[in-house]
Amino acid sequence: MDYEKLGDIILENVGGKENVSSLTHCATRLRFTLKDNTKANEKALNNTEGVLGVAQSGGQFQIIIGNQVSYVYQAVNKHLDNEPSSKSDESETNKKFIDRVFDFIPAIFTPILPAIIGAGLIKSFLSLATLFGMSADSNIYYFIDFIGDAPLYFLPVMLAFTTAKKLEVNQFIAVAIAGTMIHPSYTALIEDMFTVDFVNVAGIPITLASYNASVIPAILMVFALYYVDRGLNKIIPKMLQFFLKPVLSILLVAALTFAVLGPIGFVAGAGVSSFLNMIENYAGWLVPAIVGFIFPLMVTTGMHYGLVPFQLQSLASAGYETISGPGSLPSNIAQGAAALCVGLKTKNQKLKQLGFSAGFTALLGITEPALFGVTLKIKRALYAVMIGGGVGGFYAGITGVSTFAFISPGILALPAFVGDEGWFNLINACISMLVAFVVTFIILWFWGFEDLPANSEDEKETVVTTEEATNQLSSGQEVYSPTKGEKVALKEVSDPVFSQEMMGKGVAIEPEQGLVSSPVNGTVVTVFETNHAIGIRSDKGVEILIHIGLDTVQLNGQHFEGYVQENQEVSVGDPLVTFDIDKIREAGYQTVIPIVVTNTADYTDVLVTDEHFVAEGENLLTVKV
Repeated sequence: MDYEKLGDIILENVGGKENVSSLTHCATRLRFTLKDNTKANEKALNNTEGVLGVAQSGGQFQIIIGNQVSYVYQAVNKHLDNEPSSKSDESETNKKFIDRVFDFIPAIFTPILPAIIGAGLIKSFLSLATLFGMSADSNIYYFIDFIGDAPLYFLPVMLAFTTAKKLEVNQFIAVAIAGTMIHPSYTALIEDMFTVDFVNVAGIPITLASYNASVIPAILMVFALYYVDRGLNKIIPKMLQFFLKPVLSILLVAALTFAVLGPIGFVAGAGVSSFLNMIENYAGWLVPAIVGFIFPLMVTTGMHYGLVPFQLQSLASAGYETISGPGSLPSNIAQGAAALCVGLKTKNQKLKQLGFSAGFTALLGITEPALFGVTLKIKRALYAVMIGGGVGGFYAGITGVSTFAFISPGILALPAFVGDEGWFNLINACISMLVAFVVTFIILWFWGFEDLPANSEDEKETVVTTEEATNQLSSGQEVYSPTKGEKVALKEVSDPVFSQEMMGKGVAIEPEQGLVSSPVNGTVVTVFETNHAIGIRSDKGVEILIHIGLDTVQLNGQHFEGYVQENQEVSVGDPLVTFDIDKIREAGYQTVIPIVVTNTADYTDVLVTDEHFVAEGENLLTVKV
């Protein structure tokens, strides 16, 4: 695969580098924070070879690549300035609170996960080695043990670094303050990890709490640093900031951390641990069963990152976790089972190849290729995965399966289920995997699924002969939705030219995004100077008018930006016009968009989809000959 070319295509279709606020990546997907999501061409991206799918979640525009994501990331990132965008950016400040949370959590945890996962597996392999006879008193055990402990022990320092980067404060000041929280001179004051005592420092009571392997205190500390840094910028003259600001930042934030924020974070972490222990004691089967059932949906939206802080807190305080690992393990195996089943049954050669490759990858713990490439496209496969994952999670719950390291659950991560109590936890984890695989495979095999035809829209390239085109048109010319929004009957549009079908039959959409894309493959025949209306003739002769708003010609092109010219060839999903919905409405104009077949008389009928809400690229009209 040409990663450089793929990177160029992706960057172009997310609106160019000027539209990118930041870019990170996880194991399988690029995570863009865009200044304007409406400038991204989802249809074109979904039809790009090498892209498995597109998702928007938590304020991030996510492009699923698969195992080669790091190479594509490098190809895209080299074109970016790698400078954080201003926090005053309108798109950032207008985000909903929940979007900010789900943008913030992956940003600070994703960079440190390789270290945490690697260290966890080192500890797991060490536990496995002791079951095979390695002495816990040997020097090799001693060295490997502290190597595996180090990343979790220094977790506050790593979180301070990533959080400071996200909040755009000095990362090394944050690391310096986090270092004081685990400094040997401080930890020497604590006799036991969970002993809470007080010392007076200049009359200030300092709670002696252990912060190694903690999560919340370091994050609170960096937030305090953010506000202290902004405050000092206002009161210290610029010529003195280089000398005074670091000194005051370290002293003020460190004092605030030890006196207030650290104890609050410590108590909050202890509370989370107590709550999780309560769930484990009274309904241990519940969480793994729920996680196993809904985990595919969580991965789709990126919400699975919301479990990370709780997992790390549980591992730090108890040495194991029963939150995500026991439920996500059978869910990932269920994804593999469904993809392999589809690979065996489908007649679509491309889907068969994807099913086998993505199925084996999912069994190893990376599920996005199977999820976005197979099961999200075949609903029965998704339902089978959810059922199989839920049943496997239920078994893991009732048998008390625990995970002793932070991992991406799959066959290769099984050593993480080896604890100090022998083989029983690992055996039950394996049984939960087997249950999930068998249940999912049997359900999907006998329930069956609607196969994707070889010439479905999921194929990247399709060659159509003249005879085939005639046959396709005889059953209907599909016109896809040029935007996302609520469908409005043409007769309800408050303009008689459209409501009385003077221009032809069709439908209207009340848009939720300021982007109109091509609804067909064809040629642009008319572009109004004001960019408020465009006429397109499809390759099969259907003439379509897209009129953005009512009477918007009077805006003389204000709040509209066109991307095509007359006689230009376009494909489904190509951007035609972007427009500012809010400003058009503020100017007193309706933004409803009529989509009309202007040569309706040449056809027997124009059928409108039954869907009340349509997404861009979904079927909207069928023109019958």
